[in-house]
Amino acid sequence: MINSHLSEHRKQSQANFGSTESQRNWSIVQWSVIKVFNRECRRLTSDWIYQFGLFVAPIMAFIFFATVMHEGSPTEYPVGVVNMDSQSTTSRNLVRTLNAFQMTNIVEHYTDIAHASSAMQEGKIYGFYYIPRGFSQDANSRKQPILSFYTNNSVLLAASMGMKDFKMGSELAKASAQRQVLRGRGFTDDQAVSLIQPIVIDVHPLGNPWVNYGMYLNNMLLPAILMMMIFLLTTYAMGVEIKEGSGRELLNLANYNIMNAVVGKLLPQTFIYITLGILYLSILYGYLHYPLNNGFAPMLLAMVLFVLASQSVGLFFIALIPTLRLGMSVATLWAVLSFSIAGFTFPVIAMHPSLQALSNLFPLRHYYMIYADQALNGYPMIYSAWSYLALLLFMLLPFFAIKRLNKAYLYYEYIS
Repeated sequence: MINSHLSEHRKQSQANFGSTESQRNWSIVQWSVIKVFNRECRRLTSDWIYQFGLFVAPIMAFIFFATVMHEGSPTEYPVGVVNMDSQSTTSRNLVRTLNAFQMTNIVEHYTDIAHASSAMQEGKIYGFYYIPRGFSQDANSRKQPILSFYTNNSVLLAASMGMKDFKMGSELAKASAQRQVLRGRGFTDDQAVSLIQPIVIDVHPLGNPWVNYGMYLNNMLLPAILMMMIFLLTTYAMGVEIKEGSGRELLNLANYNIMNAVVGKLLPQTFIYITLGILYLSILYGYLHYPLNNGFAPMLLAMVLFVLASQSVGLFFIALIPTLRLGMSVATLWAVLSFSIAGFTFPVIAMHPSLQALSNLFPLRHYYMIYADQALNGYPMIYSAWSYLALLLFMLLPFFAIKRLNKAYLYYEYIS
């Protein structure tokens, strides 16, 4: 009986000792992380690079794009007109119609093509419309006059918008001339319209029926810029310890545990970037009222995972290449490639198969897929499961190279 009580007491003591030991170890971990966290907060307030990357650049980017795209898309592109048939009512009506379009603003009338071309080359206008001499008379006598328009395609968006309005104006001029001819043959207006346009096209742009360029660009460019800042600042924060030779000091605060050091250093940035991400989402979907068919929660989850995935990729780069200059160069390259390969400017499905596979290695691609499925299309979240999972998998990347970073902190001597 006594032996039984002793055995039971010994087991209880061992259990209490194990519990106390684990609590003590956990307290050491917490304390070391807090010490690194406090040290990093002091560095954030004293280094202008942190302040620029955490606050100035993301906020300026948001103000810039929100201001530029406030009206939905750029409007009133300056264009010119060379009207060699200025005495006719038909050509004057055509010019007034062109000037009434949203995208173009006729700022100058030129006497000939040479002057208009010179103005376009100097950047005063983005294009000009040429109406030949005798246009009205030739159109009414069915002699097929030629309307010409010229655009400066070195400014792609302005040229595309100008071309769209110029072409629309030409189509309207053609329809007007055809209607005049049909009227002369005794057709009613309804009959003339049915002959000019026998098939009516009913267009329904899905996802963005307003064709709002702000909605198209801001939803992806702002997270992309945020991702770039995270890449750069993460590699800088971890790499500057190597450059300054303060890696051992950092590890000493972290109880010589590299994970404690990483968590403590990146936590302040994580809090700030997640806050910025939530601010972006709140303004885009709350204030600007961009489409959000599945509610705020799916995009909030995507933003939090996107920030953590971006930090993990930046940490992986500096751990894999523990040199500040090279690590930041690779991070910059990867961030810039993200703009092209994410799929919001050029569809991934139209890329080479090798690039389609490569696109999965970019966090921005998966954030874009979540945005398209959840915010624009309103699909059930199960359709975005792979994208959410991919963002989680990015967080495993640092574990494959973290030992190199630990070794660099202990032994690497930076050579400038």
